[in-house]
Amino acid sequence: MNRILPGVFHWTRNHPRIKVEVSSYWLRDERVVLDPLVPPEGLEAFSPSPEHVLLTNRHHYRDSAAFAQRFGCTVWCVEQGLHEFKPDQPVRPFRFGDPLPGGITAFEIGALCPDETALVVPREGGIVALADGAVRFEPGAPLGFVPDSLIGDDPEGVKVALREAYRRLLREHRFDHVLLAHGDPFVGDGRAALEAFARA
Repeated sequence: MNRILPGVFHWTRNHPRIKVEVSSYWLRDERVVLDPLVPPEGLEAFSPSPEHVLLTNRHHYRDSAAFAQRFGCTVWCVEQGLHEFKPDQPVRPFRFGDPLPGGITAFEIGALCPDETALVVPREGGIVALADGAVRFEPGAPLGFVPDSLIGDDPEGVKVALREAYRRLLREHRFDHVLLAHGDPFVGDGRAALEAFARA
């Protein structure tokens, strides 16, 4: 795990199903883990113990069960994504706009899927965690979209809707940092990166 901000840690692991590197985050002061795979250091790396797992969409359950079993974490996903989970994957629903653990707020992105969520963290200049609507697969690259084959029947329409959702996010929230589920985070320059992406 790498410390990217005071109390904020980032790591990557190869996703066992999709076979690509994905990102996870530990918000230590909030005791919240975002979209987690178990880090290379193992669950022993967490101190204090996490209390909650927040998902930016239903596809990011990843190793949440390991955190629930080891630490008793509650796993949270927006209610539009609950159909994805099996009976042995207990998930607590929330609605867009709801206050969440750690003072985090859920912001509706949608477009790519009904449960596409941005998580707004009111600390360290403001942090936003994004799901799959904006990604970067190469270090230092700007934000981009996933391949059209993963977007659906109307890729261009979805891209227009995603950009509009990110413009709403930028209008309604102040933040400096952007955490990505797919790609390295933007620390300090996240707002500028998302503004450039949203107006492209």
